[in-house]
Amino acid sequence: MSGDVAVLGAGMHPWGKWGRGFVEYGTVAARGALADAGIEWRDVRSVVGAGTVRGGYPGYVAGATFAQALGWQGARVTSVYAACASGAQAVNTARAQILAGMADVVLVVGADAAPKGFFAPAGGERPDDPDWLRFRVLGATNPAYFALYARRRMALHGDTPEDFALVKVKNAAAGALNPNARYRAAVSPEQVAASAVVADPLRLLDICATSDGAAALVLSSMEFARRHGASDPVRIRAVSTVTPTYPKAVLDLPDIATDSAVAVEPSPMSFRGSIARAAYEEAGIGPGDLSLAEVYDLSTALELEWYEDIGLCAPGEGAALVRSGATALGGRIPVNPSGGLASFGEAVPAQAIAQVCELTWQLRGTAGERQIPGARAGITANQGLFGHGSAVVAVR
Repeated sequence: MSGDVAVLGAGMHPWGKWGRGFVEYGTVAARGALADAGIEWRDVRSVVGAGTVRGGYPGYVAGATFAQALGWQGARVTSVYAACASGAQAVNTARAQILAGMADVVLVVGADAAPKGFFAPAGGERPDDPDWLRFRVLGATNPAYFALYARRRMALHGDTPEDFALVKVKNAAAGALNPNARYRAAVSPEQVAASAVVADPLRLLDICATSDGAAALVLSSMEFARRHGASDPVRIRAVSTVTPTYPKAVLDLPDIATDSAVAVEPSPMSFRGSIARAAYEEAGIGPGDLSLAEVYDLSTALELEWYEDIGLCAPGEGAALVRSGATALGGRIPVNPSGGLASFGEAVPAQAIAQVCELTWQLRGTAGERQIPGARAGITANQGLFGHGSAVVAVR
């Protein structure tokens, strides 16, 4: 298809709390992706960096920061910030440059050095931003936000804390097999139940950590890939970065989406569902064609929402799906075979890129002990602040 671009290389810096700067992490990931692709740094004609607001000025200009760290060689640079979707927006920017003929080979890099504890709002006071308001006025930090989603599932669908715990057990088992994961140990349902309550009903092991880490990709045109000797590379077939439609799941107080109210009809689909649908439509595939999915498990309960939003099951059936074992390694449709954020934690600019790295390794058949046999197509999905979200479809 004319919209395909090749994934020639994937690289990561292991997640953890290493106490060093994001530039060091990103440089390690970038060099790993270049080596994996068999591409010399001097042959890269464009660098797209996913920005980090916690990295100071170098984080705002991440594309130039990584180009400088690797050694100025004249490449075009672009810096992208889109909250948790920053990495996917960077992939989308690189893809657009390739399809427009602006560059044959593009390096995409995202890295972060996260503070201890949950993320506080960054970027100054924003009294017209509902996320800033929930932090500052309500005191509803991210764990409280995740807990409201969990309580809603319990009320609407009858989900239980035991169902949520099964997600952590599943993802920890996969993460134990991933050398890049921060947490590499199996977890039992009893351990989840015994961990401290953070925001009822979610316990410590239901919620992802904040982490340092990095991920990088080398993308190219299909023609360049063939010339480079990659006759059957993993291909990115779709990238969705759509915004919500009215009525939104989150009200933008005090400006309650008045423009959207007159622009479009109310959507029967959730924002997360619309992200996935746009990716499926662009790729020309559906949920039944998937071999795996990498979704944004900020909490165990939120992963169950994603099952429904990306079409793996009907609304309200996410808990039954995880109980059936279908989303575990060896199941019908493994979700988060990397171990997910449960095993990695959040390194915001890197995580959507890391999801594509996992798809790449799975579709190549090089994922080691966590390999999904015969993997041919996968989707990534995440949702971030301020109407940012993304989904990427990769095929082989």
